[in-house]
Amino acid sequence: MPKFFAQRENFKENEVSIVGDDARHIARALRMAVGDEISVLNDTGTEYTCRLLKIRDEECIAEIISYAEGKTEMPATVTLYMGYPKGDKLEVVVQKAVELGASVIVPFESSRCVKRPNPEKTEKQNKRLSKIAEEAAKQCGRSRLPRVMPPISFEAAISEAREADIALFCYEGTGTVSLKSALSIDKSVRTISVIVGCEGGFSDGEAEAAIKRGLTPVNLGPRILRCETAPSYVLSCISYVYELE
Repeated sequence: MPKFFAQRENFKENEVSIVGDDARHIARALRMAVGDEISVLNDTGTEYTCRLLKIRDEECIAEIISYAEGKTEMPATVTLYMGYPKGDKLEVVVQKAVELGASVIVPFESSRCVKRPNPEKTEKQNKRLSKIAEEAAKQCGRSRLPRVMPPISFEAAISEAREADIALFCYEGTGTVSLKSALSIDKSVRTISVIVGCEGGFSDGEAEAAIKRGLTPVNLGPRILRCETAPSYVLSCISYVYELE
């Protein structure tokens, strides 16, 4: 069943409206007809089974037949802070992070970033990354639409990340603990933050600052992972601990 996300204000009584690109996708690409069923999700994680009543390029109207709570979200809300990488690696990171359960992806700028965010292009890039996140969420059956935030500074990243129940700072230097030991099996954990560096990793000063703020420095095993690989590794480990019985 085709899956779409809709804003809360698009739900009215027993109907929901699908607008913009999704409406055109229903009308033109999928060539759906009145009476066909679709799945629509809002930002609360509820999944609605709906039957199409009206189909237009600019807006499609569907009646709500039934609803149920989505079952595809992580038990804990996971926020990934990603050091700004080169090329199109950030697009890959966003796509895979969404597939693996991240709820929020936040790019940040650190001292060793080769590529820097361009303030004049930030809004355009954020829209593209958000679209990639939405398509990945549809493909893998997410119950909520993950958010991609505009780039922030390293200082802001560690300040935000430290507020999580478990705050992980991925670091290849000395003084780290294993990821396995850092992931508590306590089911009361509700928020997890993960900070991953760019290609050059972190400076000693940045690592020291993160640790002083209360983040847990973790190593990701005996091999050095590429910056675009590390998030998938960590998110997979989190899923293993909290989702698999």
